[in-house]
Amino acid sequence: MTFVEKTSIGKIKPFTTTDGSTIRELMHPFRHGNQNQSLAEAVIAVGSITRLHQHHKSEELYHVVQGKGEMTLGEKRFPVKVGDTICIRPATPHQIRNIGKVDLKILCCCSPQYSNADTELIGS
Repeated sequence: MTFVEKTSIGKIKPFTTTDGSTIRELMHPFRHGNQNQSLAEAVIAVGSITRLHQHHKSEELYHVVQGKGEMTLGEKRFPVKVGDTICIRPATPHQIRNIGKVDLKILCCCSPQYSNADTELIGS
């Protein structure tokens, strides 16, 4: 695979992940040849919520770039808004609900990279 130094969001086809969010992989080792992490934009529609899930290996960082939501992180539940960053440690159940009036957009950074195989749905 050839290493890709730059991607453009408008040219990346979105898809739905195991947790139900729509994402665009902005940089991912399987697609772009980088090595240790992935970066994606996730979109959660107005009134929607992702499915409760956890990742066994990946640590995730969420950075809210549009809208507002309610984050469930383990036993905690708290509001999130533009400019907030959340650290989701491996094996921590989590989900996010869009409680705003516009799509909730989040940049998601995973290390090691995101994988559906590393995602376990909880209570489904």
